[in-house]
Amino acid sequence: MVTGAGSGIGRAVALELMGAGWSVALAGRRVESLAGTARLAGRRPERPHGPAADGGPDGADEARAADGTGAGAAGTDGAAGTDGAAGTDGAAGTDGAAALCVPTDVTRPGDVAALFAAVRDRFGGLDLLFNNAGTFGPGGVPLEELSYDAWRQVVDTNLNGAFLCAQAAFRQMKEQRPQGGRIINNGSVSAHVPRPRSIAYTATKHALTGLTKSLSLDGRPYRIACGQIDIGNAATEMTDRMQRGVLQANGQVAAEPVMDVRDVARTVLHMAELPPEANVQFATVLATAMPYVGRG
Repeated sequence: MVTGAGSGIGRAVALELMGAGWSVALAGRRVESLAGTARLAGRRPERPHGPAADGGPDGADEARAADGTGAGAAGTDGAAGTDGAAGTDGAAGTDGAAALCVPTDVTRPGDVAALFAAVRDRFGGLDLLFNNAGTFGPGGVPLEELSYDAWRQVVDTNLNGAFLCAQAAFRQMKEQRPQGGRIINNGSVSAHVPRPRSIAYTATKHALTGLTKSLSLDGRPYRIACGQIDIGNAATEMTDRMQRGVLQANGQVAAEPVMDVRDVARTVLHMAELPPEANVQFATVLATAMPYVGRG
């Protein structure tokens, strides 16, 4: 399952997983974007039956069986083998793997419940959640001017949405047989070092690191592995501004280098395809020359 699978990092990771033979549940706000991801992978977009078919306010973006949802790539700053997930009869890919498009708003508990119900109905089990949905929120707003509503929007998506998806995945992985699975949270280099005027984004990404650690500890008895990938300046729609110039810690505005988002996707695939006995707890992948070490 990949949340935020309709664009950016979520789309790149979903394409990499499907290219490796995974059946993937694609979650996000706009079902047409999810269908576009499926088609780019050469898959026929499937839709769930029941409540999840209608999903979020305008449809949604987020699932080897793997799951993706929400407002877009979350942090640009237990795998079952490459034969796909269970229940792939009638699947659209030439390799028999499926692309299930589930409109989802990860900030809504009902949407998340419907998403995971759709994955259970279609695949029977869940091997992987790439917990990717997220938002930068309003950029460049001085701390003292940031509205509470803007703060809440970022917290609801980046932290509450990540928790809801992780909790649902944990519950399903604990209950299914064979027991276990893998959760990969999309953190950010901002989980370690902030950018100026990014308090909401930075705070939620630091919190996501705590979520990752707790999931790892609580999942240990149930063969549920949890890791986190912290990404810096992957080239997506959300990072176009990096090359035009962004505020630095010294008060200057400077352009920053970016890297190919496919390098992020390959890293996630490596993490996802490790055996259950192995886990990448934290991985940092960033543009080599970006101002990260020494930032601030």
